[in-house]
Amino acid sequence: MRKLPLALMMLLMGASVPASARTSLQEQGEAALAKELVGRVPGKPVHCLSLDRIDGSTIIDGTAIVYRGLGGTVWVNRPRGADMLREDDVVVEEVYGSQLCNLDQIKLVDRDTRMQRGFVGLNDFVPYTKAAKVAR
Repeated sequence: MRKLPLALMMLLMGASVPASARTSLQEQGEAALAKELVGRVPGKPVHCLSLDRIDGSTIIDGTAIVYRGLGGTVWVNRPRGADMLREDDVVVEEVYGSQLCNLDQIKLVDRDTRMQRGFVGLNDFVPYTKAAKVAR
């Protein structure tokens, strides 16, 4: 029996690692997102978000992009290909107008090498606002 080249063997052995690593990354991302949204309630999703309403964004590993809005609203986008998201990526948004929309694609650039490492496709934006305080 011929021996497999070392590189091919390592590739075949490593094929199962990304799936388990991805699950772990997604679980950690979901926990981080839940922590980010404590005390907030979701609103009705929207297709587009005006750029003048965005104050900054944060990537949640393998899960979502969180946009901080003016006035305290947090907008969560769970893009197609979210498993590609890494906290240390630089997000490059090519916007053609005044809004970021659910059909836009976001380039992911490695912060260290400055090379594009992938992209994700945006979905609807879900607004999260602080829960109203209950009067006692």
